[in-house]
Amino acid sequence: MFYAVAVRQISFFSVEASGPRLSDLAGVLCAQGQATAFGRTAARLQVVVEQAWRARLLAAEFAWRGVRVTLTTADCGSPLVRTAFQVDLLPMANAWLDGDEKVVPPGFRLDGGMLRLWALAGGRAEQRGYFLPMDVEAPQTHAPLTAALAAAGVPGPVVGPRGGGPAVRVTGRRRLDTLTELIGDPPPGAEALWPGGAPPEDYARSVMA
Repeated sequence: MFYAVAVRQISFFSVEASGPRLSDLAGVLCAQGQATAFGRTAARLQVVVEQAWRARLLAAEFAWRGVRVTLTTADCGSPLVRTAFQVDLLPMANAWLDGDEKVVPPGFRLDGGMLRLWALAGGRAEQRGYFLPMDVEAPQTHAPLTAALAAAGVPGPVVGPRGGGPAVRVTGRRRLDTLTELIGDPPPGAEALWPGGAPPEDYARSVMA
């Protein structure tokens, strides 16, 4: 007698299929993260986040990829995640910088690892859909990132500041399922942050307190 067994298909581009890679850290640059190159010798990444639990989760994800960070406070008072200057971060910084301006590398393609870091840097679930934030200081990155999301199977419109942006809003069960498949399971305690979640008002205080 044979039994049919349901097996979940894992996308080739999902974080589960690819495993942790240094290139995943470009996900924070898709959001509000910044790269800084120190001549031709080294570079660092940093990202200001809205809540301390995001900083802690990002620190864990960076460490899993062999990059240690310092958790500190930005001038604006928000949590800041910052790497040291490292030679292995220089290719990424050079690809994302045109002089001092942040740009999206030509032919940029998103995968699950990058999307996971993007979600942790600022993604949020709302009744209107799932919002992936973009850098308000780098509007030149918005169009290519929107195109990269569409190519990854999670298209969505760009919403402006009045709609809670700048961000790409992903809606629809199929698209949200695709996004969830790509970024993998949420870190422990961060289930409400993931697509389909409904964060309570005190979520920022409750996660990893």
